Order: sequence, then structure tokens, then C-alpha cells
Amino acid sequence: MKKNIILALFFIISFDVFSQESESPNIILMIGDGMGLTQITSGMYSNNNKTALEDFKYIGLSKTHAHDNLVTDSAAAGTAMSSGKKTQNKVLGLDHMGNPLKSILFICQDKGYSTALIATSNILHATPAAFFANIDYRYNYEPIADQMTKSGINYFVGGGEQYFNSRKDKRNIINEMTENGYEFVYNISDYEKNKSNYIGFFTAKDEPYYSYKGVNYSYRVDEPVEDFKGRESYLARSTEATLKKLKELGNPFFIMIEGSQIDWGGHDNDQEYMISQFLEFNQTIKVVLEFAKKDKNTVVVVTADHETGGAAIVRGDLSSSTIKNRFATPNHTASMVPVFSFGPNAHLFKGIYENTEIFNKLLSIVEK
Repeated sequence: MKKNIILALFFIISFDVFSQESESPNIILMIGDGMGLTQITSGMYSNNNKTALEDFKYIGLSKTHAHDNLVTDSAAAGTAMSSGKKTQNKVLGLDHMGNPLKSILFICQDKGYSTALIATSNILHATPAAFFANIDYRYNYEPIADQMTKSGINYFVGGGEQYFNSRKDKRNIINEMTENGYEFVYNISDYEKNKSNYIGFFTAKDEPYYSYKGVNYSYRVDEPVEDFKGRESYLARSTEATLKKLKELGNPFFIMIEGSQIDWGGHDNDQEYMISQFLEFNQTIKVVLEFAKKDKNTVVVVTADHETGGAAIVRGDLSSSTIKNRFATPNHTASMVPVFSFGPNAHLFKGIYENTEIFNKLLSIVEK
């Protein structure tokens, strides 16, 4: 009798483990735009020598060059990571011969995944658009918005409303998408409460204002609020809300989350701006890791499309968490960028490889 009970327990436990292993894993890809090692280090030393990235067991390095340019832009790098092919700068979702590519987001959809995109830029900006658009010029925002209407993405958060409802062709794409089942919200509280399976949350008409200017993303603003204090991070809060929504849908999911404005701080050679954006991204990484640790079947990959600014830390003080950066350029650089990974098959992201391998490694996880 005792032997039978032990055997029964063995089979129950074995079946449970097999079920967990056979379930398709969730994939969370986080991209810190312009986030090289100096951006991470600057944020860490400015944050009492701590960053959420220290919780990642596996670390790799990604080569970021475009097809025909040693220094990439976000469109070429986004395409490489989303679709596995090098292309020219300014090109989204096409290979270097102009052939359309299928992104990891759409491959996941074909396998029954729910999908989402979040960015602190406009949602049609190069990095998020690389996951759903096929177009030869990244700044053609209205045609990119057209492609968003056919994407089937469950949830998207970012700016860019004007390219949907204040268009040169007079179309109101928001109305068209609403007729096809989408609901749209304009503040984070409404986003959190909305139960629709398809939601667009517009944070700004064009580009969202950067956080250290004091913009409070818990409500919609289209002008900077210079004297607002203590704002919440909309990136972390909207990420937490989106993960909850995706979990409730009951399918495995793919989500790309971009800390877009780390890059903009680098372009401006503005240390305060750059660090503030990394710290917002770092706060979001904490939210994601907490979810992944609890879920136990979620792959988290944190990387960058490129480094911006050629930033270097030239002095500082650990006791006061202060540093001083100098910048080599207002543009992107060709430096390799780190890749941090956590969860099932995270070991695949160790080593040094082309940024196209991020797509290939994610694909191998999805197809297991």
C-alpha cells in the first residue's frame, strides 16, 4: 500500500513537472535604447551602487553594426533583433534587398501568443515599429500607423496619437480600430481598469515628454509640467498593468518594453536626462523580474539596440552617489552592448554574437 502511494505521488509530480516544461514560455524582451555599459554603470553609481541587472545570472555581448554601416540606428538594430536579418539604417522589417521579414512578435502570434508593445517614445518609433512594420523609411509614421491597424497586437502603450487621428489623408485610424474591437485610453488609471483584450494607451499626441521634466503620466498631458514632484514611473506602472492583462488572457505572451529616452539623453549629452531614463528602466526591470520569478515560465532578455553618446565616467564619489560623465559624440557608437537573460533557457544568451542572434535564440525557445 505504502509503495503504491509513493508511486502515485511520483507520477503526479512527474506529470506536473512535464506539464510546466511543455508549456510555451512567456517572452519579455526589454530594450534600453542607447544603453551601453556606461549608461548602466552611471545609473548604478547614482542609485547607491545598485541595479536590478545584478539579479541576472547570464550575460552576453551583442555586436550592433548594420548591414552596410558600422554604426547602426534603431531601425536597423530593431530589425536585426526582431527579425534576424541585418539591414540598412532607417529601414524597418525589410532585409538589405528590400524583402519583407516576419518578426518574432508575429511568429509568436502564429503560435497562439498574446502580444504587447510599450515604449517611452511614440509607439511608431523605430524600435517598437521594428516588431510590426515593413517599410523602407522609419519616419513615415502615418504608413507605419496603417500597419499597426493590421498587427493584432493586444496592448500597446506610447505616444503618437496624432498619426492615427490627425492625418494628412484625413482618416481616423482610431475610429477604424475601435470598429475592429480596440478600445483607447489616455491615462494610466483607465488603462489599468479597462478589461478589453485589445487596448491602445496613448501617452502623448507625438513624443512623450521625458520624466525628469516632471511629467506625471498618471494622467494625460501634452505640455511639460515643470513643477510636478514625485511622479510615478509610467513605464513601470504600465508594464505591471500589461503583464497582469496578458496573464489574465491565459495564453503565453510576447512583450517588448523599450526605455526609449536613454538614447535621447545620450544624443543631448545630458547626464541627468540619461541617468533619469536608465533609472526608470531599472525600476521597470524590477517589476518584470518580480513577475518572472513568481511565474517560473518566463524568459526575460534585457539589452540595447546600440550605445549613444560615447559616454565615459571621468570622476565621481561613491559615498554621495555622484558621478561626472563626458561624451565623445552626440550620435550613436559602434560599441558592443550587453545582453542580460533570466528564466528558462537563459543560458542561450551567454557569449559574444551578432544582434541577429537575439532573434534566433528567442525563436529556438518559442519552437522548443
